[in-house]
Amino acid sequence: MLERFLPRTEFNSYEDFKLNYKLTVPSRFNFGFDIVDAWAACDPNKRAIVWCDDHGNEKTLTFEEIRRLSNQTANFFKSIGIRKGTRVMLMLRRRWEYWICATALHKLGAPLVPATIQLTQKDVAYRCNAAMIEALVCVDDPFVVSQVEGAAPYSPTVKNRILVGEKRDGWLNFAECIAQFSEEFPRPTGSEATQLADTMLIYFTSGTTGMPKMVNHNFAYPLGHIVTAKYWQMVQEDKLHMSVSDSGWAKFGWGKIYGQWICGAVIFVYDMDKFVPKNLLEMLQKYRVTTFCAPPTMYRFMLQEDVSKYDLSSIERCCDAGEPLNPEVFYRWKKLTGLDIAEGFGQSESTVLLANFQWFPPRPGSMGKPSPLYDIHLVDADGKECEDGQEGEILIGNLHRFMPAGLFTGYMGDDCIVRDCAVDGDYNLRDVAWRDSDGYYWFVGRHDDVIKCSGYRIGPFEVESALVEHPAVVECAITAAPDPIRGQVVKATVVLAEGYTPSDELVKELQTHVKRVTAPYKYPRIIEFVEELPKTIGGKIKRAEIRKSSGIN
Repeated sequence: MLERFLPRTEFNSYEDFKLNYKLTVPSRFNFGFDIVDAWAACDPNKRAIVWCDDHGNEKTLTFEEIRRLSNQTANFFKSIGIRKGTRVMLMLRRRWEYWICATALHKLGAPLVPATIQLTQKDVAYRCNAAMIEALVCVDDPFVVSQVEGAAPYSPTVKNRILVGEKRDGWLNFAECIAQFSEEFPRPTGSEATQLADTMLIYFTSGTTGMPKMVNHNFAYPLGHIVTAKYWQMVQEDKLHMSVSDSGWAKFGWGKIYGQWICGAVIFVYDMDKFVPKNLLEMLQKYRVTTFCAPPTMYRFMLQEDVSKYDLSSIERCCDAGEPLNPEVFYRWKKLTGLDIAEGFGQSESTVLLANFQWFPPRPGSMGKPSPLYDIHLVDADGKECEDGQEGEILIGNLHRFMPAGLFTGYMGDDCIVRDCAVDGDYNLRDVAWRDSDGYYWFVGRHDDVIKCSGYRIGPFEVESALVEHPAVVECAITAAPDPIRGQVVKATVVLAEGYTPSDELVKELQTHVKRVTAPYKYPRIIEFVEELPKTIGGKIKRAEIRKSSGIN
């Protein structure tokens, strides 16, 4: 399958990969027909999904089964007025029906809008109105149902609500409805056929300030994830890959459908009710997962268990993304499993931008090196190129000459007009990083998160990494606090591990620890202990909220 899109799939070195990776994007590429149906035609018995949940339920789906079920779903959707351009929101957690619905919507050319099941009534109404949603497909969860029904009076564009699970008044039942329709769905032609530039997917960002923005991706987006899946996660054909993510997030698109299926990997899905570290470790052991990706937070919590009790010998590649990886987590995981964790970096707006690829050893805490799809630069406040060792904002350049497959085409406004994502051919991520002399990139923080204290620039990540090495600290956030002499000082907001209680002595111990682990000027002069950190629905720490509580806007 890969040979259809890559004239060359194997490379001798990172330099060879960066220079010679070439992606061919067919002019009318459609993931549903050109990947899912193509695999079904090639091998009807080829596994696509192995699914299980916390209640003993298991299901394996082949590409042929997904082809047939997605065709029935596309025919059903069409019967209720869903056409090319109709926006449909899915709130399905990790239900196997998500993959069926997503494939059907791609075949129809109806933009898919993923959403987490944690959304409240207000969140649902906002998204429905902003994206002009006409249909909702939801999991039969009491909270989800109540919030969607509560949002109904404020969501006038929604015409149909479809439920996966039990029958319920006011909802169409998904299984019952699709069973009435044909298993054949001819590829649309003429004006109903999809074009590369058409909107395929709309992600709502989980920003730490302001209302979420709508990120627009076109039909080339899945092909951008070949680098994500094959060359960073290193998925293998017919072997199980697991990325831990709810279907409402861009990380799901990164790790649980597009690049993985293009590479012929089997997606392992554990539809957990809630994250319990020992349960996840048991599933990795039971199903013999080969490649695994999770956010650093989950590695941290798994390391609270006795990892040595679990047979993880089937795993050949571990990755992480979503937030910077603390070196302490890297070393502990390596000691217990023998496996490195290869960090990757990107956004909802992109595929993987930088990663620790197979041709060089990962450096703990480093984002790795640039993907061949993107022209990555670091620039200073004047827009000038940074030298090695100098901090700057990450910028994707030369977009006026080449728009990489996988990069968003813009943010969508209330008037549904796509705004250009690039200024003068460049897209500035507003994330601050630096590059070492060997070409590795190191995350510092968001532009607004960098602390300026007594002339020093201090990135929150390096102080957080130092703090979490102390056994008393489970989680922490580093922000600025105002100071009449220094302008700003470093503040640590800390969640303590079980068995520790706040005290002046512990504050001094933590401060001394940071001074010993990193440059002394970076130590937190203020430490506040809390039960939990304020976070977005997507799990990102709301540093802006902590700064505001400290008197910094």
